[in-house]
Amino acid sequence: MERRPLGRTGAELSIIGMGGIVVKEVEQAEADRIVSEAVGRGVNYFDVAPTYGNAEARLGPALEPYRDQVFLVGKTAERAEKESARDLDNTLRTLRTDYLDLYQLHGLASVEQVDAVFGPKGAITTLESARQVGKVRFLGFSAHSVDAALEALRRFPFDSVLFPINFACWFKGFGPQVLEAAKSHGAGRLTLKAMARTFWPDRGQRKWQNCWYEPLDRPEDAKLALRFTLSQDVTATVPPGEPSLFRMAMDLAERFRPITPPEEQRLRDMSRDLQPIFPQD
Repeated sequence: MERRPLGRTGAELSIIGMGGIVVKEVEQAEADRIVSEAVGRGVNYFDVAPTYGNAEARLGPALEPYRDQVFLVGKTAERAEKESARDLDNTLRTLRTDYLDLYQLHGLASVEQVDAVFGPKGAITTLESARQVGKVRFLGFSAHSVDAALEALRRFPFDSVLFPINFACWFKGFGPQVLEAAKSHGAGRLTLKAMARTFWPDRGQRKWQNCWYEPLDRPEDAKLALRFTLSQDVTATVPPGEPSLFRMAMDLAERFRPITPPEEQRLRDMSRDLQPIFPQD
């Protein structure tokens, strides 16, 4: 699988990352099999968070034999120093490692949350201290808000940004400005939601329980959407958190080629009848 450099970090990541949700609530033996398969197929980028149920507890033992081969990413959704420090120590213990390659502020949703992170006793203190003592190598954030992402980039020299880059959102103007700002600040660009289609018609009857949005699950549609995201100036994307869709993404990524203008037009046409999942009111 192709690998690309992550900003100024010197790390090279597989263009497909594995989100920890893939192993949420599965038996440990199955988590071990999924991780072993992913590593064997060239995936070296693994992303997990405390909010993903028992994903950290499953991923830790599964990744232990491969720890020195992978780029392991953790997150905290806490905005205060004390709580985020507790998150980090719990994550390190659960993942059975003494350091993370990248630690991210998870899901910045507003400028007010950015204010809290950078305020007195905010979570940014945890991140900086952790890097100084070797608990983490690089610092980043994820966001589902353009305003929050742009403000976070303005305030701190983050090493990476994780942001939704999805065809239906992109053609409505959601995403390009964040990639441009991240690049201008020298931050690596990581993405998610590439294979999102729209909202579930009935969220109570979801086909894929690990996806709060309706994903593209037809291979031809998913392939186009994935190729669209990976054709932008980004390092990698994290597919939906269902094992079968993750495997589909690996299959597609192994045959990756940049999207063509006619194919992009097909996606643009497809997006006209879709409600994009971001931005949300």
